[in-house]
Amino acid sequence: MKKIMFFIFSIIVCLLLLYVFLLVTSIKKYPVEYGISFNQNHASSLGLDWKKAYEDMLGEIKPKFIRIAAMWSEIEHTEGVYNFSDVDWMMDKAAEYGTKVTLVVGQKAPRWPECHVPEWVDALSDTEYRDKLFAYVSAVIGRYQHHDALEVWQIENEPFIKFRFGECERFRQDLVQGEVDLVHTLDEVHWVMITDSGELSTWWDASKAGDLFGTTLYRIVRTPGGHIWTYDWLPASFYRFKTRLLGLHMERMYVAELQAEPWFTDSSPDDTPVSEQEKTMNIDRLRKHIDYVERIGTNRAYLWGAEWWYWMKEKQGRSDYWNLVKDVIKGN
Repeated sequence: MKKIMFFIFSIIVCLLLLYVFLLVTSIKKYPVEYGISFNQNHASSLGLDWKKAYEDMLGEIKPKFIRIAAMWSEIEHTEGVYNFSDVDWMMDKAAEYGTKVTLVVGQKAPRWPECHVPEWVDALSDTEYRDKLFAYVSAVIGRYQHHDALEVWQIENEPFIKFRFGECERFRQDLVQGEVDLVHTLDEVHWVMITDSGELSTWWDASKAGDLFGTTLYRIVRTPGGHIWTYDWLPASFYRFKTRLLGLHMERMYVAELQAEPWFTDSSPDDTPVSEQEKTMNIDRLRKHIDYVERIGTNRAYLWGAEWWYWMKEKQGRSDYWNLVKDVIKGN
C-alpha cells in the first residue's frame, strides 16, 4: 500500500513540476505575423454583402495573409461543370492588395457544414468518387498554381480529427494522402499545409502528411448543452513542445485558426444577443488570445472570425473588434 501511495505521489509531483515548467517557458513572447480566414458563404449567411466585406477587409485591415477555400460544392455544383468565378474574384483582389493566399481545396473546408461536397456525389461508387475528387483538385491546382496571390495550398481541413461533426457522410479520409501527392506532382513550387485540432488531437497523422502543419487554437468553447469550457489553464508552451515532440520545426507550424469570434452551437449571431455572444468572445478575451499565441513560438497565426467582426461593425455599430485586429496587423 505504501508503495502504491508513493507511486501516486511521485506521479503527482512530476505532473506539477511539468506544469510549472510549461508555465515558466510560456513567459517569453515571439514575433507573429497575422493573417485572417474568410468564407463567402458564411458572410452571406450573416446578411452581409460578401464581396464588399472581403474587399473592406483587404483594404482596411490590410492582412499580409488570407485563407480562403475553393469549395468542391461551389466549384463543381453541377457534375463536370467548373465555376471558378468567386474564387477568381477573391484571388485577383488579394493580388491587387498584395495579400498572399492560402487556398483550401478538398472535401472539407473551413466553416459549416465542414464537408463541402456537391450533392451529386451521393450516386457515385467509391472509385468514381475518388476520380471525381482528384479531377476537381487537379482543376483547382491547374487554375491557380501560377497566380500571383497564391502562397500555400491547404489540403482538406482537419482531415484526421478522430470524431465526426458536420455533414460529412461521404468524407474519405483514406484519400487525403493521395490528394497531397497529387498536388506535389502538379505543383512543385508551393507547399501543402495540413491542419488538425489543437486541443482534441495528437497531431500525429496531420503533422506527417504535408509540408506545413496548421493547428487550430480555441481558448473557450460552449458545449452542445450550453456549458462554457475554457482552456485558460493550458500554458502556451504546451503547443511548442507538442510540436517539437513530433519532430516538427517551429518554422513549419502555423496557427491556422486563432479563435477571435464567439463559440456558437445551434445558434447564430442574428438570433443571439450580443451580451450572450460576448460570454465566449469579448474585446479583453481577444487581446488575451493574441497575447497567448505570441508566447507559443509560431511565426504565423490566422485569426478566425473576420465575418463576425464585420457583422459587429456593420450590423451592431461596434468597430472595436475590427479596429483591434487592424491595429494588431498594422503593428506587424
